[in-house]
Amino acid sequence: MAHKPVALVTGSSSGIGAAIARRLSAEGMTVVVNGSRDVEAGEMLAAELPNACYIRADIADPAQVRALFKQVEEDHGALELLVNNAGVTRAIPHADLEGVTDDVWRAILNVNVIGTWQTTVAAMPLLRRSGVGHVVNVSSVAGVRPAGSSIPYAVSKSAINHMTRLLAAAVGPDVRVNAVAPGLIDTPWTETFTEVRERVRTTTPLRRTGTPDDVANLVLGLHRAAYTTGEVVLTDGGAHLLI
Repeated sequence: MAHKPVALVTGSSSGIGAAIARRLSAEGMTVVVNGSRDVEAGEMLAAELPNACYIRADIADPAQVRALFKQVEEDHGALELLVNNAGVTRAIPHADLEGVTDDVWRAILNVNVIGTWQTTVAAMPLLRRSGVGHVVNVSSVAGVRPAGSSIPYAVSKSAINHMTRLLAAAVGPDVRVNAVAPGLIDTPWTETFTEVRERVRTTTPLRRTGTPDDVANLVLGLHRAAYTTGEVVLTDGGAHLLI
């Protein structure tokens, strides 16, 4: 029986991560669904997909990350694709400097930057062994232009963008590393962003907000683009073109 490529999508119990998991599964990949909070949703998604499983792990916890990849190796013996989607934010107006405490910085950077880093490092032996290993980081347009739900969030995504390029240069040719940078995507995270949503729908070139499937399709497209590495590809309806 032919080996089915294995993909791990962090933070995939809902929203963008769940859409990515579904899209990769539809392409015939074995998908490892991951999350740390909504276990029931993660297990339900894994049950919905063929050849999928759910593994609970907090990517900010080094011990849980090690256990996650130990289980992936024991269960599947391989990993072709890691999608670093897990992330957190806090909605704090950029002008509210006092509202950004040290604890806010630590909470966001621990998951978005350090978590992404240690998950990627832990996955590297399996990715290298596959011969076609690929990492796709889910960033944000906030890492490219001065936007985003808070300054620490935007800084964390900018760090992910540069990390993507640095890693791509460091781990090739065995492993490719790319990133997708979404604009406003309609998910439970953004359902209260009414003012921003209206601005996106009236001012951006494509005149609409994005969907999780928009991001999932781009992740798959990058995975198929075997000669592409070190790229941060925007999927924001043209929001980055606005002054």
